Amino acid sequence: MYELTIKDHFDAAHRIVGYPGQCANLHGHTWDVEVTVAGTELDDIDILYDFKQLKDDLHSVLEDYDHAYVNEVAPFDELNPTAENFARVIYERLDETLPAQVEISEVAVWESPVAKLVYRKDDGD
Repeated sequence: MYELTIKDHFDAAHRIVGYPGQCANLHGHTWDVEVTVAGTELDDIDILYDFKQLKDDLHSVLEDYDHAYVNEVAPFDELNPTAENFARVIYERLDETLPAQVEISEVAVWESPVAKLVYRKDDGD
């Protein structure tokens, strides 16, 4: 099994609706996002998936949130913009674009240099 991990970031503001503390207030983060894909099949030049292509794939998802108030950006206009929901939404959006020979192992969302949330799809999903 081969695994490939890339990282990107975006800057955005949000508020956690219903949170019993300061995160209920409007605030911002530089969100770092790591995506790991895995597979066993290499292509005709012996790579799993092009690093550059995966970076482009992730960037196209994140650009919708960059420098935005994400509570006003779909799907977070109806879904609480928690790190948990960000990781799952990013996973699902990326999963729609990847070729069959690779699958996402995990999406990690860093809200700060010391706070990371990881989403992995359960095999039963």
